[in-house]
Amino acid sequence: MTTLTQAWPRPSHPRPIAIIGAGAIVRTAHLPVYRRLGYPVAGVYDVNCATARETAAMFDVDRVYHSLDDACASADVVYDLAVPGDQIVDILQKVPEGSGVLMQKPMGRDLEEARRIRQISRDRGLIAAVNLQLRFSPNMLALRDLLCAGALGTLVDIDVRIVIDQPWHNWIFMEGAPRLEVPYHSIHYLDLIRSIAGEPDGVFCKAISHPELPRLRDSRSSIILDYGDRIRCSLVLNHTHRAGPRYRESLLMVEGTLGAARLTMGVNLSYPSGPPDTMEVFTDEAWRSVPLRGSWFIEAFEGPMSNLQRVIAGEDTALVSPVDDTIKTMSIVEACYESSEHGSVPINPE
Repeated sequence: MTTLTQAWPRPSHPRPIAIIGAGAIVRTAHLPVYRRLGYPVAGVYDVNCATARETAAMFDVDRVYHSLDDACASADVVYDLAVPGDQIVDILQKVPEGSGVLMQKPMGRDLEEARRIRQISRDRGLIAAVNLQLRFSPNMLALRDLLCAGALGTLVDIDVRIVIDQPWHNWIFMEGAPRLEVPYHSIHYLDLIRSIAGEPDGVFCKAISHPELPRLRDSRSSIILDYGDRIRCSLVLNHTHRAGPRYRESLLMVEGTLGAARLTMGVNLSYPSGPPDTMEVFTDEAWRSVPLRGSWFIEAFEGPMSNLQRVIAGEDTALVSPVDDTIKTMSIVEACYESSEHGSVPINPE
């Protein structure tokens, strides 16, 4: 178990990174990871100049871009777009053709916008990836190793259970989002499931709001991914659990014909500094803990930028989360809301 992959290789000669968007995710995850890995940062831009200056000062970044055009003027950098989905299209049209770009999820506000992002990326020759970093979390990389090696047998059951008190107030922009819970959070679990189980045939979903959060369009959902008779797959996603920390949960359970794995994601339990992630594996009639080198926050953020840089340098053959793959995750998100809007089948006992 100790030989399972838990980290993505680093590029030999990383390019400078131009960061567009200097909010909380950049301060708590992106910049700490880049500093740890020794990745040079060319500069930081944010629509709020004070935020950009404050973030730059925290991490000794020498340059603060004073406009978006200024930030998008360099052809020798990799762009890190840490902005909401509705801002991605405009920025992609400004970065130099052929640039390497890592964009924050979701890939646009909906599937239509995702398709536009994909087309712009193709037309402008961008090497474009989406920061769906849960795939790169140490326990998730290890899980993929186990599954690829056949250690758990044929995959038959997947459960995601998230029962937490999400601090939605940290992200003011979400108050105006027409779709919230699935594209801005649970997209990670849908994308992760796709990466280990393949494409589902369909989806059943109900996404709803919470009476204490009237400005948020939806903050809770129940999702079933339809894999026919091959896999039972369900997601319970409650981001408004108000009964204290005792029964909060943040876990993924995967079962195969030869074994099972139980993984936890600690950051959800107390964002952004929750307990460490865990991983337990059941084989040969016994559960065993797998030592982990880190957690989703923040070690998973090493992977997307490292993979992008290595593709640009010719050290990796392919992006893990390119726009052409992420469009499939976005299509599941779209299907979730279509399912939610259509409603349930009426029950008529007569």
